[in-house]
Amino acid sequence: MEDASAAVVVDARGIVTGWSEGARRLTGHPAEEAVGRAVRELLAEDVPSAAPPLPSGLVVLRHRDGHPVPLRLTVHPLLDARGAPDGHVITVERPGATDTSLAGQVFRQASLAMSVFDTEQRYLGINDIACRMAGSTEADLLGRAYLDTVEENDPGRSFDRHLRRVARTGEPLHLESFTRAPSGSRLHAWNVEMWPVRDPSGEVVGTALAAFDSNEQRRARERLALLNEAAARLGTSLDVVRTAEELVALMAPGFADFAAVDLLDWVLDTDDPSAFPADGALLRRVAHRSSTGGVPEAAVPLGRTDVRSPSSPPARALREGRTVLVRAGDPDFDRWAGECGRPVPADDRPVPAGVPSLLAVPLRARGTTFGVALAVRTAHPDAYSADDAVLAEELAGRAAVCVDNAHRFARERTTALTLQHSLLPKGLPGQAAVEVAHRYLPSASAAGIGGDWFDVIPLAGSRVALVVGDVVGHGITSTAAMGRLFTAVRTLADVDLPPDELLIHLDDLVVHLASGDRDDIGELGATCLYAVYDPVSRRLTAAAAGHPAPALLLPDGTCRPVPLSAGPPLGIGGLPFEATELQLPEGSVVALYTDGLIEGPDRDLDQAADELCRALTVPADSLDSLCDSVLKAVLPEEPGDDVALLLARTRALGAEQVATREVPSDPEEVARVRQWATERLAAWGLDEIAFVTELVVSELVTNAIRYGTPPVQLRLIRDRTLICEVTDANPTSPHLRRAHAYDEGGRGLLLVAQLTRRWGSRQTGGGKTIWAEQPLPDG
Repeated sequence: MEDASAAVVVDARGIVTGWSEGARRLTGHPAEEAVGRAVRELLAEDVPSAAPPLPSGLVVLRHRDGHPVPLRLTVHPLLDARGAPDGHVITVERPGATDTSLAGQVFRQASLAMSVFDTEQRYLGINDIACRMAGSTEADLLGRAYLDTVEENDPGRSFDRHLRRVARTGEPLHLESFTRAPSGSRLHAWNVEMWPVRDPSGEVVGTALAAFDSNEQRRARERLALLNEAAARLGTSLDVVRTAEELVALMAPGFADFAAVDLLDWVLDTDDPSAFPADGALLRRVAHRSSTGGVPEAAVPLGRTDVRSPSSPPARALREGRTVLVRAGDPDFDRWAGECGRPVPADDRPVPAGVPSLLAVPLRARGTTFGVALAVRTAHPDAYSADDAVLAEELAGRAAVCVDNAHRFARERTTALTLQHSLLPKGLPGQAAVEVAHRYLPSASAAGIGGDWFDVIPLAGSRVALVVGDVVGHGITSTAAMGRLFTAVRTLADVDLPPDELLIHLDDLVVHLASGDRDDIGELGATCLYAVYDPVSRRLTAAAAGHPAPALLLPDGTCRPVPLSAGPPLGIGGLPFEATELQLPEGSVVALYTDGLIEGPDRDLDQAADELCRALTVPADSLDSLCDSVLKAVLPEEPGDDVALLLARTRALGAEQVATREVPSDPEEVARVRQWATERLAAWGLDEIAFVTELVVSELVTNAIRYGTPPVQLRLIRDRTLICEVTDANPTSPHLRRAHAYDEGGRGLLLVAQLTRRWGSRQTGGGKTIWAEQPLPDG
């Protein structure tokens, strides 16, 4: 067997002075032919080196018969007695010779890919794992330059630059590299260490490389990074479709070449979860995304529903509540693809043709399944694995929680909005005092619907009450509290209290609710503005409980806030409310609103109020148009609260519609008052109702003279109805009762109640007013 090693001795000039038997066997030259010759004459090609006689490393000698022999040289200097260089001993080994030493076996069997290069980046040694990485054998690689062993487009060619840098600088280098497995399908990540190899004198004679397969660590980092990204990107809005779009944008590109989200129909509505049908699934495509730009692979267009057969991966994922991983060639997948391959347009196929790997992941949270997410790999080098399925389940689970939150928010918002719309006036009642227009905009923020409300309440004497209020907070609780306050204001308005007294009673109610079991209003807080306009006197009386003052647009085009004392919010208790009275010219516009119109995180209230006044002065065709222009000009781009806006243009009842007579406190005046009322009705063309009016006037005036306190006044108002009012200075209000058979009185108010549409009494500053309304004759 031929020796794999030898030794040669040369003097200081590089002349061979000693030749071993092993050298003869390796090169074919006997000692008599080699000794005395320059060692460089034995090389097949010149080796540049500044250090005589030869550099350590791989060289090629010419065999005696002419063929080249690659050998690995190790040069050891010889010193004379004075310590000066006196020659060299060169040990020679054939590359690839098996090193049976323990160190050699450790190098060959190491779990790291290890290689050794000379300073010209030629292979001097390579272990088994490095050979498998390179897809070659040790015999094919040894002696060859690194660049000669890799293809032109191989990313690993950059290693040559790093090896040269280590050899030039003598400094170690750490880097991460990616290579493709010999099968060409799976990418591998490697942590690579390069370091210089030095001889005993410290000179760099080569470089070494060790690479550790860090593919699993890389995949773990990528999964963790994707989960961290999901925490930041999923659920940015309480919108089901938007959440689905965020999920597919997270998955493709990267995790999938194509991703889609299909939801059950009830998820997009506000219905309760429905049972999953046993014969398949009807799913609606709400989002999809492709890594190739556009969505050419999408089989189901956005918004379209598609019936999935029971054996299809999406239907199985929904039914079984777990991730279904299929690849081309799986029986279930091929059966499904075959069903899709029936003579139907390609756009109607549920998935792209020729899919090598697919994940169908149920979107499931809090025990409810909402739909399925599809992840498809067509161009990705790695097919989906069990680890990918676990990651997809985590992503889908987080998205499903966001979908559930969005669905719950939509249900609560719809419930609150339905409740609020059921409480707010659907059609404002007919009245002659004001022309009104209104807008209500529910909040679109994640906080939910607020507790804003408005109302227009007809009062006795052709007067009208204008109301706007706000329960602080959002959601069902706020809306329910608003409903109670809305009803309470209507009830108190029916008593016909002045605005400041009405707010006192409303405040007492809130305090009572807050002190009892129903404390939601007290916890949330509420504000209210109550105003009464009288078209006869053209006076507006308003009081506020912590609410913004209304804006007043006069007929001359000037606009200003009403000088109103806001008062404390409802529920404080023990503090008074002040009423403000204004004389308004006919055609004035009173703008009542909630704070959502002018308040915002970065808005100045005074500046916003000025913007409102400027918006009101812009000419408009109608009050409805003015409402729209005011909202467009003043409302923030993204309002965070509900907005209620109520515009009222005042009207006035002139002298031709109102008749007043002072009544002396004398029973004989009753006949003259009846005659006066008959004449007024004749002048107004209301002879048809003169008889009933005469009876009503007679009873009310008689009661005022008999039981009231002077002065007594009779007023007739011709509006949408005929209103008869009798005022006296006695604040005690009468009440309806049924007289006994022998009673002399007690039948007057009962008669009035039977003859008129409605009747009532209200307190005035100096007494009371009893009033009754009659319908006008047709035409």
